[in-house]
Amino acid sequence: MGFSLRPGAHPYDREIARLAVPALGTLIAEPLYVLADTAIVGRLGTNELAGLALASAVLLSVHTLTLFLTYGTTATVARLIGADRQREAAFQSAQGLWLALLLGTSFAVILALTGRWFLVLLGGEGQALAAAERYLGISLFGLPFLMLNLAGAGAFTGRQDTRTPLLIALGGAVTNLVIELILVPGLGYGVGASALSTVIAQVGTGCIFGWAVVGWARRTGVGLRPDLGAIGRLMAAGRALILRAVALRGSFALATAAAARIGLAELAAHQVAMQIWGTLSLALDAVAIAGQALTGRWLGAGDAERAKSAARRMIEIDVGVGVVAAIGLFLVRQPLAAVFSNDSEVVSATAFVLIWVAASQPLNGYVFALDGILIGAGDLTYLGRTMAATGAIFAVLALWLIRIGAGLGWLWMLITLLMAMRAVSLWYRWRSDRWVVLGS
Repeated sequence: MGFSLRPGAHPYDREIARLAVPALGTLIAEPLYVLADTAIVGRLGTNELAGLALASAVLLSVHTLTLFLTYGTTATVARLIGADRQREAAFQSAQGLWLALLLGTSFAVILALTGRWFLVLLGGEGQALAAAERYLGISLFGLPFLMLNLAGAGAFTGRQDTRTPLLIALGGAVTNLVIELILVPGLGYGVGASALSTVIAQVGTGCIFGWAVVGWARRTGVGLRPDLGAIGRLMAAGRALILRAVALRGSFALATAAAARIGLAELAAHQVAMQIWGTLSLALDAVAIAGQALTGRWLGAGDAERAKSAARRMIEIDVGVGVVAAIGLFLVRQPLAAVFSNDSEVVSATAFVLIWVAASQPLNGYVFALDGILIGAGDLTYLGRTMAATGAIFAVLALWLIRIGAGLGWLWMLITLLMAMRAVSLWYRWRSDRWVVLGS
């Protein structure tokens, strides 16, 4: 069958769409919180927007480090479901909630003690640093509930149910936006109120996810007590994904530090561009979520051919979506930049950087599709090691750019190179078929 993006052109299109379309809402919930904050805080002033850039770099680093709660749970539960081991899948999901609470509380305490140091390390100073501290300090209260969101979404996606996470995520996004509009432009509060609105939304959605997973566990007769052995195994399984996340998020944090040393307007522009890049990337990652669920299920059921056929189709779709996103973003880059700031220097720099963001979208689609397929296959060690190597190369080049005083365009060219290096390593693994391992 030839390449075509026409709906229904491939026998797996319906099932991919059933999982990918609802997964989109779940995946982009947290970045949409920050994107809404960026648009509203940007109207408060450049210092506030720069402060948000610093604080969100720290918070999104935590988000990336703990995404294994979603990705690892999705792959594990999907394989168990494919092997018809429902009770064990429910047990793993319930233990994932305990791990989520443990990690969320631990990160909150660590950042309460070290948050200012990280913000200064990223280049924060003066009023921008003060705004970043306010935003970060309030946001820490939502971290345990954010972790519950991640673990709960993974449990339901592994069951091939992406509709439930979608409904919960949409409710959280709307709640965040409404409260923020009331508190900030409505009542005139500052950057701290923006963080508070996100925390309120995270608490609500986290509790709903926890309640839903607990209900599934009870219906299958699974105990809800924490099992230290099971929690330890979940952490062990997530080590490779943590390594991958550390390398990936560390690269983006270093990029923010480099932008901070170029100038205040450039840092603000970089913040806007990174949020748009991240939101579009997670939209592309919706197909990768389908890849995790379907690849895990069919490999768990011992059907390698169906797993590979659907994987090829998911790569085609994600690259095609990336092309459409690239064209659309390029055409609207100037008015879109003006949405996020009143400062003409920031708007001009943002519009320029968005050219790089647009150009990278087809490449990002290829990377995220293959990333999801290999996660679903459980090929985590390879992903962790290759991302660490790629991140090390990026770090050397980024430090060199800082040293020579290169501008924002060079920095974004390097970010695109990072994705190209990931694409090469993923392509090599995909072609080898070493990722095809059958059974639960």
